[in-house]
Amino acid sequence: MPQVRVTRYVTPLREGGSLPGIVEADDLGTYVCKFRGAGQGPRVLVAEVIVAGLARLLDIPTPDQVVLDVDPDIARYEADEEVQDLLNASAGLNLGIDFLPGAFGYDPSTEPDSELAGRVLWLDAFTANVDRSWRNPNLLVWRGTLQAIDHGASLYFHHSWSGGPGDPERFARQPYDTSEHILRGYAEEARAQDAGLAARLTDTALTAVLADVSDDWLEPVPGAETPDALRERYVAFLAARRDGGRPWLPEVRAEAGA
Repeated sequence: MPQVRVTRYVTPLREGGSLPGIVEADDLGTYVCKFRGAGQGPRVLVAEVIVAGLARLLDIPTPDQVVLDVDPDIARYEADEEVQDLLNASAGLNLGIDFLPGAFGYDPSTEPDSELAGRVLWLDAFTANVDRSWRNPNLLVWRGTLQAIDHGASLYFHHSWSGGPGDPERFARQPYDTSEHILRGYAEEARAQDAGLAARLTDTALTAVLADVSDDWLEPVPGAETPDALRERYVAFLAARRDGGRPWLPEVRAEAGA
């Protein structure tokens, strides 16, 4: 991904616990910065990059990403102590997500393109994303196009790697609960596209997606001490999920009153 330098911290986005912020960079771009020093640390950034890369392979619109180099000196100009602490804890490389001016939150009373909605649901099931619910859709509409955002709650398995990467087959067998998913009504469209979507996620494609993850965010664990070894583990987990019979595919539900 392109790497740019943050020139100004504009304002925090006080949503959730990670306190992302809007920043300006030396390429004249404006970005939502996901900080490595926030929340659950760099693994959230890893999930953001991987799932956004998968989304692009599946023709799911998602904002462009860059690597943001944050100089902690900019913290001196912030009056908010919480922001100061976050900037100081996030010195170095962070994740920038293109800020989409004029975008607005998805309104569940509107009907999206059904095939696109099915692809989003399929991707969330594939990556075990637990954060696209009625309460928090993590979907934007920008210039008439649905955009999937905020993928950091996906790929939960890597949060249990403190003792070393576990068994990919366990992730492959893990079902996916759609009961709270905002697009659960598009399970039929997700299942209809299943074979074609899975075919796009070749080992070569998965390896290319992992190549976009910064070495700085790949924290060594026992049995995978280097960035490349960790990338191989992510590919192994995703490939197992793809090839394991896909018991995680969303089930078609009979909605109340149907």
